[in-house]
Amino acid sequence: MTIDLALKEAMTIPGAVGATLVDYDSGMSLGSIGGGEWLDLDIAAAGNTEVVRAKLRVMASLGLDDAIEDILITLHRQYHVIRPLSARGNSTLFLYLVLDRERANLALARHSLKRIETSLSV
Repeated sequence: MTIDLALKEAMTIPGAVGATLVDYDSGMSLGSIGGGEWLDLDIAAAGNTEVVRAKLRVMASLGLDDAIEDILITLHRQYHVIRPLSARGNSTLFLYLVLDRERANLALARHSLKRIETSLSV
């Protein structure tokens, strides 16, 4: 599945507001869909790059031999899900999905992102 198709698939997840594929080495978005005036996905991509980097530093400091499955940030009205593409070995990419909390099913969203990750060709 291409990046564009993967992002379109992410937007079919109930409650999806925006999605982007990000390279956390550079902080740059490789593609995005949705968002809008109140959700600038380029800014979100750069900011969430720092979240991923920070968690990886903490894991290294703790000597954890593990991988991040996903990172969830819960706001009053939104869920922000960060899913590193760990199925790709040492990939520096992550999927970032913003969900409207009132319309979203978090378990379904996480399951859907996992499926999208395994189908994505970069």
